[in-house]
Amino acid sequence: MALPRHVGKGEMVEQEQLDQLIAHAERWAADDIDDLTRAEATRLLEHAREGDEASIAELEACFSDRLAFGTAGLRGKLGPGPSRMNRIVVSQTSAGFAAFLLARAAAGETTSPPSVVIGYDARVNSDVFAKDAAEIMAGAGVRVILLPQAGPTPLTAFAVRHLGVSAGVMVTASHNPPRDNGYKVYLGDSDGGSQIVPPADADIAKRILEAASQPVSEFARSDKYEVADEEIANAYVQRTAAALVAGFDADKDGAVLGSDTPLTVVYTAMHGVGAELAQRVFLASGLPKVTVVAEQVEPDGNFPTVDFPNPEEPGALDLAIRTANETEADLIVAHDPDADRLAIAVPHPDAEGGYRRLTGNELGLLLGWRAAERAQQAAELRNEEFSGSLACTIVSSPALGAVAREFGLDYAETLSGFKWVSRVPNLIFGFEEALGYLTHPDVVRDKDGISASGDAIAMVRECKARGIDIWGLLDEAAELFGHFSSTQVTLRLDSMAAAADLSSKVRDTPPTSFGVRVVETTQDLLEPGLAEIPSNVLRYDLSDGSRVMIRPSGTEPKLKVYLDTFSDRGNAAARRSAAESALAELETDVRSFLDKLQ
Repeated sequence: MALPRHVGKGEMVEQEQLDQLIAHAERWAADDIDDLTRAEATRLLEHAREGDEASIAELEACFSDRLAFGTAGLRGKLGPGPSRMNRIVVSQTSAGFAAFLLARAAAGETTSPPSVVIGYDARVNSDVFAKDAAEIMAGAGVRVILLPQAGPTPLTAFAVRHLGVSAGVMVTASHNPPRDNGYKVYLGDSDGGSQIVPPADADIAKRILEAASQPVSEFARSDKYEVADEEIANAYVQRTAAALVAGFDADKDGAVLGSDTPLTVVYTAMHGVGAELAQRVFLASGLPKVTVVAEQVEPDGNFPTVDFPNPEEPGALDLAIRTANETEADLIVAHDPDADRLAIAVPHPDAEGGYRRLTGNELGLLLGWRAAERAQQAAELRNEEFSGSLACTIVSSPALGAVAREFGLDYAETLSGFKWVSRVPNLIFGFEEALGYLTHPDVVRDKDGISASGDAIAMVRECKARGIDIWGLLDEAAELFGHFSSTQVTLRLDSMAAAADLSSKVRDTPPTSFGVRVVETTQDLLEPGLAEIPSNVLRYDLSDGSRVMIRPSGTEPKLKVYLDTFSDRGNAAARRSAAESALAELETDVRSFLDKLQ
């Protein structure tokens, strides 16, 4: 409907675009199966027709584009329109994914009919979206198993392999802001329960667009799907606990080191779904009973006590630190809302509040070291040759490579995302610096904050039994592997195009040095063959063993720079001091280089 006003030629084009946008939104609202989003679209339409600029802008944000489906599936804000997460988008996505699985079955790449397990967390509308997915996929002829209640992402990832199904869907936005939700996809069969990678993502995206060409009201729906019982959760607890116990440090008589050492652990679920399953795993493993942060233990998709439900964010651990001080805790364990990520904090004399959170790289180093020792001991007990791989994403600390060299293991650096880490052959352990850890690949082929937290608790308990703390263990790591220091520089720019342009300037004007550190080797991961798929990442290895990685963000108008330095001279304190001093110098030099290009 055109606005009733006289316009010039330039304004006429703008008016025609607005008319098209309004017509598109009207069609969407007429087809919407959700009363809330239909009402929201109707309200936006009414205000947009009246010329309200804010409503026009929001209408454009919701309806001018489509939420892209990629290797991470879907993730976006709740709301009406194809650019938002809502029941229509979820239904279209499920219809497209079902078509993909049916085509896979017809080609003999999976069982026929194909099967899918669907899980969901406690975010707003996760249960609704999961039911829509179940009905649409069942209506298309896919065997559907819906998990019985909201649960962690690692449980869904586990269920794909445990049930031997063709695929998995997890409705979650992980640690995103409260008004976000998402749709994460796993594949079974030859993919082994890992997240999707190219070219499957493009094939699924194509089929979603085909599904979106017809009204959602015409999709076949069926309530003939299975609802799983507690057997899947019980199996996850049993398998995870057994894997944890097998890795506990024990003497020749089988006595677990630290089993009689008192340990006080504070746990926060960050208003997510990890608490029940995590505590069951801890209990089954013989780990200490945790003290929960009461205000954050119940699932709540509104996340009332945190602005951003991510343990990395400032302030997210405030309540946990308060509880830890009240109980004189040895350790804080924090999961993100879907419990696939883990943060830990331990007492530190110089930390505000008395507790300092380990970085993802620090915990990744320690858990990787622990996993390598565990695998070595298991091979010795079986009288087998010790082999396997350690892996991390390319922007994570290279410290894990030093662990691999020490133990004679293979080492891989993958592109960002656990879809790549989990697919490394003969994987023993994998991690990413953003608090993701895969400690038991034989149980789950995705990052799992629950199993990782079990290993972390056992590690702290063993340290206490030995009379040291985590900081002492990091010093031991520095003595054995050298000390690695890491930081991230983030340049906020006006647009994503500006970030890509600055990255291109770096590529076109390659640095030969950063200050006194000479660039010895350069890798441009856009060149075929250097990464799983060509990616806009530049890597510079420097003469003193330092490393600089530069890439534009794929989701925000930012250029991200990852810096790593290293020292293996002197004792642990000297190595740490040298690496941190070098890191500060390198950061100054890198910022100066980028400033000159802007």
